[in-house]
Amino acid sequence: MVLEHSESVKNKTKRLKNYVSSRVFKDEHTNQEESLSFDGRAKRTRHNEESKPFSENNASSAQLLKEQSFLLDVPDEGIRKNESFLSEEFGFSEVSDEDSGRGSWDSPIEFLLSCLSFAVGLGNIWRFPYLCYRNGGGAFLIPYIISLALMGLPVFLYEMSAGQFSSEGPVAVWKICPLFQGIGYGMCCISLYIGTYYNIILAWAFFYIFSSFTSELPWSSCDNEWNTLACRKFNDLNCTGHGGLVTKNGSCVREEDCNPELWKNLTKYSNDTKMPSDEFFHNYMLDMSKGIHDIGSIRIELALCLLLAWFIVYCALWKGIKSFGKLVYFTALFPYVILIILLIRAATLPGYIDGIKFYLTPKWEKLSEIQVWADACIQIFFSLGVTWGGMVTLASYNKFRNNVFRDALLVGVGNCVTSFFAGFVIFGIIGFMANELGVKVEEVADEGAGLAFIAYPEAVSRMPISPLWSILFFLMLVSLGFGTQFSTTETVVTIIQDQFPELRGKNRRWCLLGVCLFMYCAGLLMITEGGMYVLQLVDNHSATYSALILGCMEVSVMAWCYGADKYLEDIKFMLGFYPYPKFFWKWAWKIISPSIVVFILFLTATNYEGNRYGGYEFPTWANAIGWMITFSSVMFIPIVGFIKIANEKGTISARICKLLQPSFDWGPASPMHRRLNGVEYSKTRDQMEGSNMTLTTVSSMSNTQSNTQDNREGMPALAPLHEVFEESENDDYSEDDGLNMKAIVSVTEGKKNVKKL
Repeated sequence: MVLEHSESVKNKTKRLKNYVSSRVFKDEHTNQEESLSFDGRAKRTRHNEESKPFSENNASSAQLLKEQSFLLDVPDEGIRKNESFLSEEFGFSEVSDEDSGRGSWDSPIEFLLSCLSFAVGLGNIWRFPYLCYRNGGGAFLIPYIISLALMGLPVFLYEMSAGQFSSEGPVAVWKICPLFQGIGYGMCCISLYIGTYYNIILAWAFFYIFSSFTSELPWSSCDNEWNTLACRKFNDLNCTGHGGLVTKNGSCVREEDCNPELWKNLTKYSNDTKMPSDEFFHNYMLDMSKGIHDIGSIRIELALCLLLAWFIVYCALWKGIKSFGKLVYFTALFPYVILIILLIRAATLPGYIDGIKFYLTPKWEKLSEIQVWADACIQIFFSLGVTWGGMVTLASYNKFRNNVFRDALLVGVGNCVTSFFAGFVIFGIIGFMANELGVKVEEVADEGAGLAFIAYPEAVSRMPISPLWSILFFLMLVSLGFGTQFSTTETVVTIIQDQFPELRGKNRRWCLLGVCLFMYCAGLLMITEGGMYVLQLVDNHSATYSALILGCMEVSVMAWCYGADKYLEDIKFMLGFYPYPKFFWKWAWKIISPSIVVFILFLTATNYEGNRYGGYEFPTWANAIGWMITFSSVMFIPIVGFIKIANEKGTISARICKLLQPSFDWGPASPMHRRLNGVEYSKTRDQMEGSNMTLTTVSSMSNTQSNTQDNREGMPALAPLHEVFEESENDDYSEDDGLNMKAIVSVTEGKKNVKKL
């Protein structure tokens, strides 16, 4: 493509020179008409309500950006500060790859470690090993890996790539389909619930750490003031090993040595006995009441531990990801150091091999049970932390060109490997405890809080230098918990700041303080005498059914409303390549992942039997409150949708159709990425075939100008083209108008065909 006359090239060069001079040297006397002729009204603002949305062309946002791209040749790395000649009129800021108000990670390693720290949490330590043992040992890895590939990674990649592509939090990212912005508010609600009760568990861990700074662990005997008659130190190895039972006076009795009535009473007494670690947890630390109806008073010691936990969260997030990014080196790596140390110690204990055999011995017949596959899917879904909003938040601070596809695979696989590795530590120590008690491993194996705060402390109390191993174990729990807690709290803060940008910068500390104080006050209810019941209720309902519903909705909306193909185009625009293999991710988003999530949701709902803790069953009114917690986050989807529809103009169908289309400002946040520097899109070109519209890219323009000046002999052989940079007199622009269109006038046989790009 060449210009029609060399004189026009000189005129334009002169005009461009004057324009650049006016921007670089801030010459106020420069002729404004020359500047405005360069499309001076091009601002990166939203169209007014009557404007036709660009998405009606059924193209991806990356393609639409290309149609709006300027022909000014800007280097790929951006224009250095104080060298930019693109003023605010063109919607360009002087930052190259980040929104200075939001900030960005100092290095890709910080982002990768923060994601790993967020995904690898307490569930990897106290739930996966037990599930693996209960569902067929090594055979459980087969449904676990399949669930990761078909359901976990697709949802994980979508959240991570959406956050990076738009540089928006969980709410603002739904510019991709404004009608369903309530999904983002639902994620915020889930993060509030999880962040509130997650720090309670960290307060427990701090309590155990402080209690371990003694020569003898307080839960190593039954001689404490909180112990009851049911407490029994399980040192009766020889008795139980020979099929006997220990009486209250400590003597060993076998069934053949006593009458049936006495043996029945001894058996009942044996079943009612408790370990010292059990009574330390329930009677001393929690001081539990009889039920959720009896809330009781606040435990002052736990309130102080909880305050310490929130103080650490506040200090860690003081400067946002700038301070958080440095802490992830500790929260992400320190747990692995402790796990390796504990593994070495466990391998030297008697009974270690027995525990590992129970952990890994495959039971292939288990693969035919549907519950095994359901457990694998549920564990993958909740272990990765999808639908909490954390991944969207962390990725939103990424550099735009960061290889998010690689990071998603690394974090997803790393999370599963960590769970598997932790099983060798946990079951090795449980095997040691079973050997000490003279019982089978399955009689000792436990999950959740029972494993972390009862079974494991009991095993540690039997080791030499037990306080040291206790401190190391609970430090590991604290570091794992804070890795998730930091990201969860940052998610809530990011959502608030995205909605109220004035809370960024210096005001961030006050926003963070308000969030931490609110969640601390809400958590006080869970450290009362009946707080354990409240925590169980929130844990069972805050991020189970609601998270599954949001997970199904977010992937389905992206794949069917926005379009999986268009989203893949956006990822290609961001990364330079499609996620491999392209067809797999497309159909995983459209069919496979939503179907698996619906299956899990159905199976989980049908197996619901009410809430219980130990032998205590929650009353009906408590279960009703639990379901209210569940739907408190889901209800945002219809509520926000109705509000969005009510605020639009036109018929109901027209309003819905408009809200199903992406917003005008959906796309990269950085202006330098809202234009394509010489990148060609085949679909865009295909849409233009057969028309008189001329697509001019940056690279083609610069090549044209070079050929025009250096090879003018070839000009007559090419079709003439005259480009006009001026505003149509008939166009009525307002301050809210979007990018001004550039008219390209093709002169062919004396006839002008004007096409707007």
